Amino acid sequence: MKTRFSVILIFLVLFVHTAVAQRLAQMDSVIADEIAKKHLPGAVVLVGHKGRIVWRKAYGDRAVEPTREPMTVDTIFDLASLTKVVATTTSIMILVERGKLRLSDPLSLHIPELKGEGRDRITIEHLLTHVSGYAPDFDLRERWNGYDEAIKHLIAEPLRNTPGSRFTYSDIGFIALGEVVARVSGMPLDRFAQKNIFGPLKMVNTGFRPAVSLVSRIAPTEKRRAQMSYLGDTGANAGAEGEVWLRGQVHDPTSYRMNGVAGHAGLFSTADDLAIYCQMILNHGSFGGVRILSPLTVAEMTRPRIISNGGGTRGLGWDMNTTYSTNRGDLFPLGSFGHTGFTGTSIWIDPAS
Repeated sequence: MKTRFSVILIFLVLFVHTAVAQRLAQMDSVIADEIAKKHLPGAVVLVGHKGRIVWRKAYGDRAVEPTREPMTVDTIFDLASLTKVVATTTSIMILVERGKLRLSDPLSLHIPELKGEGRDRITIEHLLTHVSGYAPDFDLRERWNGYDEAIKHLIAEPLRNTPGSRFTYSDIGFIALGEVVARVSGMPLDRFAQKNIFGPLKMVNTGFRPAVSLVSRIAPTEKRRAQMSYLGDTGANAGAEGEVWLRGQVHDPTSYRMNGVAGHAGLFSTADDLAIYCQMILNHGSFGGVRILSPLTVAEMTRPRIISNGGGTRGLGWDMNTTYSTNRGDLFPLGSFGHTGFTGTSIWIDPAS
């Protein structure tokens, strides 16, 4: 079993009728079977309906090595690419609301070092819908480290396609968006998101670079060779071969090189905190008396956009109907939306039901 798939977090919003407990309990055997097959050691599943949590349950184990730990509903997960929608897209749309940028803005308006070879044709909307022309990721064979070095690579990165012409799911595009947030707002993405999203919503277990005090609740992802980390350690819990479990340090290698704060990956959270965020989206931008986004902004974020000749659709940041939306299953209708993360995390929201 690949340990990078060792955690899974599923958030579903679906129709629930009078037999809710009996119907939802059908997932118990399915998840138990996946654990038995060692496809995953454990899971946390949370289901919300009409503003209420109707199912919250932990399954299996949070960790299996070096010692076994049972999964708990308050387990903190490395969200991987859920960062793209929960932190980065939301931050960008807050800045759009405030008149600080527009979806039609050229990326070069905010990062003027991006010049030549068609880069001046990339717009903010191109980046949000993965049609910017950028490759999926930087060449990880190149040796570099640090956030500033990542931005230097972004500025030098060539385009694979003409902006707007082809859908290519791209971490590079969201790294660029994270830098746009920093330049336009005057604060790095992690601070902007904390101040404008997670803090107001009281998502108390959500953020980049989680505190060392939270590590015992964080699900580990995989082993890597011990190295100096942004938490300041040199490989605590390293085994005989000098390997260390990534636990509280971002799994994504590019975000890791960027010291854990990036527009494409790096966010950590719990099922309960994600439920707050998702309910805010379902409430057209507000939750608990706090407004994060306007109804018009949520409508624009979740409006389908055709991004491929085959009819693939995405919203702004959100996935709807592409090869990446297998977590949608067979029954959720068009108009629902969600996202996945490489570590096994998943959100799906169906406003209609």
